[in-house]
Amino acid sequence: MMNWDDPLGMDENKKDKQPQVAPPEPVKSSPTDKPAESAAADPTDAKAVHESAQSYAENAMSSVEPVRAEDKRVINGLTDVNQLAPFKYPWAWKFFLNANKNHWTPLDINMTQDVHDYNKSLTEDEKHVYQNVLSYLTTSDILAMRNIGLAVMEKMTAPELQIYQARQVYEEALHTWTYQHCIETIGLDQGEIYNRYRVIPEINQKIQVANRRLNSVMRPDIDLTDKDELENFTLAYMFFAAVFEGCWFYNGFSPIFALQRRGLMKGTAEQLQYIMRDEVMHCSFGIRVVKQIIEENNVKLDPVKVRQMWDESEAAESTYAKFLLRRPILGYSAEDHSEQFRYIANRRARQLGIEEPFPGAECTLPWLDEQSNLRKEKNFFETRVTEYQTGGALSWD
Repeated sequence: MMNWDDPLGMDENKKDKQPQVAPPEPVKSSPTDKPAESAAADPTDAKAVHESAQSYAENAMSSVEPVRAEDKRVINGLTDVNQLAPFKYPWAWKFFLNANKNHWTPLDINMTQDVHDYNKSLTEDEKHVYQNVLSYLTTSDILAMRNIGLAVMEKMTAPELQIYQARQVYEEALHTWTYQHCIETIGLDQGEIYNRYRVIPEINQKIQVANRRLNSVMRPDIDLTDKDELENFTLAYMFFAAVFEGCWFYNGFSPIFALQRRGLMKGTAEQLQYIMRDEVMHCSFGIRVVKQIIEENNVKLDPVKVRQMWDESEAAESTYAKFLLRRPILGYSAEDHSEQFRYIANRRARQLGIEEPFPGAECTLPWLDEQSNLRKEKNFFETRVTEYQTGGALSWD
């Protein structure tokens, strides 16, 4: 069973000790070396250019200190961002290694039964749920991909963090392909489904909340040495990791899982099981990075702004739930969906080490975690087992 608070089974209290590397002996220039100025006098002289470059390299090497792990920072670091080791954040490298064991594509999963279920078995209310879940998710994962690639990754100054986030960008693109594959396979009108986020207020509200919070840090000129900018960036990343991916995505798959539990749309649900495992990793990684930024930079988040983040997100989710589940489908209602959001929000707050936003919220979908971990035998020629391509190598506990 996956530990949803710590998917890699890593204890944050453990300190990974880095071996001390002795600095290399400085390279001493030879007294016969030509000065750079004289070599540069005639740019057509190949020998002079070569000697000038060699002299410059030797002088540069003698003045550069080796990278020390303790000097690295998540942001605002001054060490060489191109040098991976020694690691300051070995846990980030473990996220990357584990993510690469999780390779899959939507073409691996048989969707034939889903086509039959959608056309022959689903009620109109269930079709409404299916269509609008995919309509919301298709846009959301593109937004997530752009946020990591344009707003977050470029600001990291430790390459072990950037490397995992590069994988995360790929995974968001893979998820977008997966939703498109489901929409196309079922035979839905792609133009109409994709445009719903623009014309349906209940879906658009969630997208606009995310856009407003994330676009504020999607600027190349942002100065994270400025206290106010740093606080805003930290809060935006907290929203992205804990709410957008940790609550909205996590909770957003549950209507499809509710159909799967009744034997319907099992191919789509299996696709989402793969995606959910990725998203749990994204959420866990993002929360850990946020905590590291707060610790390294002594960031003091305004509790009023944090409270506003939770309240705004909960209001948008409740409005969306009432639209999505306008009438309950078997065993699942809009209030169940909203209360589960509040329950998961409390979980994310505990991971962040901050006050729970919705004390007393109850788990209304106790099967959700179990559904995501589901492992069952299948006919090899019918579809793949509910594992990743190298799932036997994963450790979810």
